[in-house]
Amino acid sequence: MQCELCGRDCKGGRTALVDGVKMVLCPDCLRYSESGVQTTQPVPPIQRSITPRLRKPQSKDIYKKMEKELVTDWSEKIKKAREKKGLTREALGFKIGERTVTISKIENGDLRPSDKMIEKLEKELEIVLLEEVSKVPTGTTHTGTAMTLGDFVRTED
Repeated sequence: MQCELCGRDCKGGRTALVDGVKMVLCPDCLRYSESGVQTTQPVPPIQRSITPRLRKPQSKDIYKKMEKELVTDWSEKIKKAREKKGLTREALGFKIGERTVTISKIENGDLRPSDKMIEKLEKELEIVLLEEVSKVPTGTTHTGTAMTLGDFVRTED
């Protein structure tokens, strides 16, 4: 156990008051405690570990709930819808709470909008930017559950 005043390791630490604060002190530092207030009982060592109290984060499959994806021509769709409504980039940014530079980068295709921004844009511009994820047929010849490189390679017959 360490002395809370000098920091040295000590086995015979005792609790005492120093300037009104209860501290664990080594035998050398007990002289700095307030007179008559120090206790004669040693401080019991910590008997339980803190490890059981720590919770490990549960792993989540982030792809499990991905049912929709951003359409391929999202930047053009946003720009056309904004122009159709007669809004400037500044006005659109003000309405959805984003900077004009951000709107410009999104329309140029330099910045992919976040999920929250997609919701705001869809609501303000009355467009649909997310589409259902379609299953892609792989045409596997492998009968097992896992795919192999051979499933993707075409051989010349």
